[in-house]
This record gives sequence, structure tokens and C-alpha cells, in this order.
Amino acid sequence: MPVHDWTRVNSGLFHHFHQAWSLEICNALNRVLPKGMFSLVEQKVNGPEPDVVVVETGGRKQLQKSNGTTAVLEPPQTKMIARIATDAQLYARKANRIAIHHTLGDVVAIIEIVSPGNKDSRNAIRAFAEKSAEFLRAGVHVLAVDLFPPSKRDPKGIHQVIADEFEDAPYDPPADKPLTLVSYRAGYDGLTAYIEPIAVGDTMPDMALFLDRDTFVKVPLESTYHTTWELTPDPIRDLILGTESEQN
Repeated sequence: MPVHDWTRVNSGLFHHFHQAWSLEICNALNRVLPKGMFSLVEQKVNGPEPDVVVVETGGRKQLQKSNGTTAVLEPPQTKMIARIATDAQLYARKANRIAIHHTLGDVVAIIEIVSPGNKDSRNAIRAFAEKSAEFLRAGVHVLAVDLFPPSKRDPKGIHQVIADEFEDAPYDPPADKPLTLVSYRAGYDGLTAYIEPIAVGDTMPDMALFLDRDTFVKVPLESTYHTTWELTPDPIRDLILGTESEQN
């Protein structure tokens, strides 16, 4: 199913879709995650998040494969790969994120679906970038899904804003693919970003979500988006598709 133009509706209507889509992704991941891991939809909170800890230690057991869906690391097939050096040293607030937990309670990975509120002010986008960098510095892998075009606060998209938290690494997304899917692999040797620029009308590829430095699962963005869209109320779909204005 092609990605829709979510700029046609207000942030409250996207918030409804955001929450429903998050739950679909969460349920899908719980069917494929390795034994000993599970996915939860969690509400974002301001301030420190004490359940986030460094999880890539030598003592951690190798992840067990489940249903053949967890791949031993081979670089995901994305349009772009960027290496980032290790750092030397209101709907957006309500929106849920998806967190992957180890049985011990550790958060090992996060999925963030960007909301319009994450871009509506300099402080909002800075807070989003800083929180993403905080996770990555703690060894928590991040998948960011941004279905909104760049704004004056992120003229090169959400990846550039997050990458700037670590180093000044220029990123030039293709002009005809302004939306961004990006999966970050955190590690002691720096970050690797697997970037998939897309556009309205494109079909979303499934993206890698890293569980440790050597293992990832594919997040079924396309199928979960399709399911969520099919359950979206007709008046909202009409607004996005423009059918309401065509009928008047």
C-alpha cells in the first residue's frame, strides 16, 4: 500500500493513526522476536528513563533464533548506509513508542514514529533528537519512522538532526524522496545508520531493528500500515485521499 500524505490532516487525526499503527507493529513483533524478548507499547515520558541501560556486555547470552525470522547480521538492504562516530564525551508528548525488552527488563531497542508535534518548534525537534541520542549512547538501538516532509527545523530530514548529536556529518537525501526510515545500530565502535528515503506514494520496505550488534529482526512496516489504514474511519481516509473535496 502506498504511503499517504499525512500533511492533509491535523496532528490529532494522525495521532489516532499513530497509536493504532504502533499497536499493530508491537503485536507483529511479538510473533517473531527471539525467545526471551518481547515488545510493549509504552507512553513517552519527560525526563530520565531508568529502565534504559547498556545491554551490550560480554556477559549477555547470544540471542536464540525464533521462527527463522531473526537474521544473523548481514547489512540490511537500504538505499543508504551512514557511519557516525561515537560521541566522545502536545501529541508528540502523548504518542507511544515501541520498546523491545529482554526478559531481564532491559530495553534493547526502540521504534519511534515521528509526529507533527516533534517538528513544530525548535525545542520539540531538539528534544526528539536528544532523546534518540540518549538511547543510542546507552546502547539501545533505534528505528525512526518519519512520514512527514522536512521542515525548516529539519531541512534534510530527521536523520540529519539525530546524526548532528554525534558529529557534523553531511547528509543529502534525494530531493524526490523527502520522507525517512532509518535504523540505527548502536555499538562501542560507533553508530551505523541504515537509511531508506521514501516518498508519498511509495510502498514502505520492511526495516531492520537491531537487537544487538549482530542480530536484527525485520519490522513489517508495510503490512502493519496496511492493516491500520483499513481500520481507519472513512471520514479520515476521505480527507487524506482528497475524496471529500472532490465530492463537494
